[in-house]
Amino acid sequence: MTSKYDRKLATSYAMKYAIEPNKRYKFYEFVNGNGGDCTNFVSQCLMAGGARMDYNNVRPWWYDGRGKSSICWAVANSLFWYLKTNQKLNRNVIKGLEVEDLSKLEIGDVVFYENYNNSIFHSAIITSFIDEYGIHEPRISQHSYNQINETYVKDYEYKKAHFLKITF
Repeated sequence: MTSKYDRKLATSYAMKYAIEPNKRYKFYEFVNGNGGDCTNFVSQCLMAGGARMDYNNVRPWWYDGRGKSSICWAVANSLFWYLKTNQKLNRNVIKGLEVEDLSKLEIGDVVFYENYNNSIFHSAIITSFIDEYGIHEPRISQHSYNQINETYVKDYEYKKAHFLKITF
């Protein structure tokens, strides 16, 4: 692990593989409104930024290079709580501090979307910003559906967007 999260490397990876996924990783299909590759993609970006795999017994975060991964690697709700728990416990791994103020966000931070059942169902990585009308609005890149530098505001229903500031 590097001593610091390299936001530029994470973002460069996201920009390179947002539309055409990296073939070295399993791609999780979006079927009948379920599943998808969003969190697998975000995890790849975090690793590109210097995060090391975490094989702890309680809440591991890893990808084996042969198409298998931990739940925290590939499932939005699990990655969200993995990052927040690491922050709370101040573990020596990648972590995420939830912030409300959009001006505190940087490229390489992550957005998680919560549905009306209070469950996190989608994730994306911030790859740029647009400053309009006094608002510092994040632009995201994601899988499920594959997009690059799109507004974080979705055209489908969700209860809340959670913004996590990524650190080591």
